[in-house]
Amino acid sequence: MAVIHQTTMVPSKRELLTAWLPQQDWYLPHAGGLSLARAGGFRLDDPDGEVGIEFDVARDDAAEPVTAYLIPMTYRGGPLPGGDAHLIGTSEHGVLGKRWIYDGTHDPVLLAQLAELIQGLVQAQDRGQSNTVDPTVEAAGIAGLAAEQLTISFVRLLVPFDPAARPEPGEVTALWSAPDGTKVRSLFATARPAAD
Repeated sequence: MAVIHQTTMVPSKRELLTAWLPQQDWYLPHAGGLSLARAGGFRLDDPDGEVGIEFDVARDDAAEPVTAYLIPMTYRGGPLPGGDAHLIGTSEHGVLGKRWIYDGTHDPVLLAQLAELIQGLVQAQDRGQSNTVDPTVEAAGIAGLAAEQLTISFVRLLVPFDPAARPEPGEVTALWSAPDGTKVRSLFATARPAAD
């Protein structure tokens, strides 16, 4: 399981996202500037122990209404081959050294592990504690399909999900925090059978 290092990153993830997010076509621009808060998310483990995988909920508290974005990220010790267009930025990690941080929706390691989560083969991990399962993440598999037979899509702008509803087959839901501390459940990702 991944070890969470309590250390610094320079620049910080929040600084990198503040520069990167407004350049995305799904970003909702508004007057008054971007004010990002860390509002939730979870991690997945790379079985090879090489790639950090994090699903970050970045809440823009300056937006009216407040907007929450899902930003899956991967952290690598070197560039992702062919991944230049998906680079969020680089940062100096206080323990691991230079990290290349990518939009994880284009990283094959993240996609493979998310498919494994949906099919119940791995568990979501707490984003702040090592070796700790996050029981608030819910996923429902698709019967009769292996993880590699799934195509994943992501919900970038999070919408409150009926808290009493269970995920449908192929869905991943998780919690994030509203500005007043209320926990909100949203759909994060869906999987469908891959086209032949």
